[in-house]
Amino acid sequence: MIKNTINKRVALVAGATRGAGRGIAIELGAAGFTVYVTGRTTRMQRSEYNRPETIEETAELVDKAGGHGIAVQVDHLNPDQVQSLIERIEREHGRLDVLVNDVWGAEYLAEWNVPVWKHSLKDGLRILRLAIDTHIITSHYALPLLIKNKGGLVVEITDGTAEYNAENYRLSLFYDLSKSSILRIAWSQSKELEAYGCTAVALTPGWLRSEMMLDQFDVNEENWRDATKKEPHFIISETPRYVGRAVAALALDPDLARWNGQSLSSGQMAKVYNFYDLDGSQPDCWRYITEVQSVGKPANALGYR
Repeated sequence: MIKNTINKRVALVAGATRGAGRGIAIELGAAGFTVYVTGRTTRMQRSEYNRPETIEETAELVDKAGGHGIAVQVDHLNPDQVQSLIERIEREHGRLDVLVNDVWGAEYLAEWNVPVWKHSLKDGLRILRLAIDTHIITSHYALPLLIKNKGGLVVEITDGTAEYNAENYRLSLFYDLSKSSILRIAWSQSKELEAYGCTAVALTPGWLRSEMMLDQFDVNEENWRDATKKEPHFIISETPRYVGRAVAALALDPDLARWNGQSLSSGQMAKVYNFYDLDGSQPDCWRYITEVQSVGKPANALGYR
């Protein structure tokens, strides 16, 4: 039986345990969405990633933001689990308005600046499965529900814009391929969805101040600028909520179809939709990387945030 929430907009953030996925889920909650948040780590069970963040915490943060968060443990490499998830969403709400494919969880497998013949083949292929297969499996089961209503949105979260990734090696064949493949997946889905009045885009955050990144620099959100002592260019970094606000702005845009098939960034969308990061700034990371970091200029975010 479909609940009386059928008229409310429903989102699925696949891979919402932490990082960009959590930030996106929170901001969709703030926009009034019911948000299904999925991942492998719960309060009772950790994934191979072995991080402390849980999907239950994310769901509670969605509630706190004003939405309704629903945590569902799902391994998005398992088709049966994904199919069951989508059947549950249809049973409980009868619709899906936004699908965010953010599943990743493979940083610990990547060997940076290691050529393919020296990189662990087992780990490399696992990266591709986590980064690419999960997105395809999720879309396969979710899109029949999403296309039941015009105006549906698919957001493929990646790292890097199409322009940047076309011109720059991402320090590992497997990482490079995984992130560039998501750009093409978004483009392909845009062609398949257009006839149904739905939109697919690729979206990249900038240098994300995720839980893992903060831990890497031994800082927290309150003192994150201390990390610039180790890495000066971290001055351009942004919170996960920033890319979340980009997704929420896209989801609420009545002229959403104008973006169909495009590669977008959080910094680009901030200027279009006039939103800001939690500190009131508008970091434009990819322009900064191209114009400052990549050409060897001293770290200086003036004019870029």
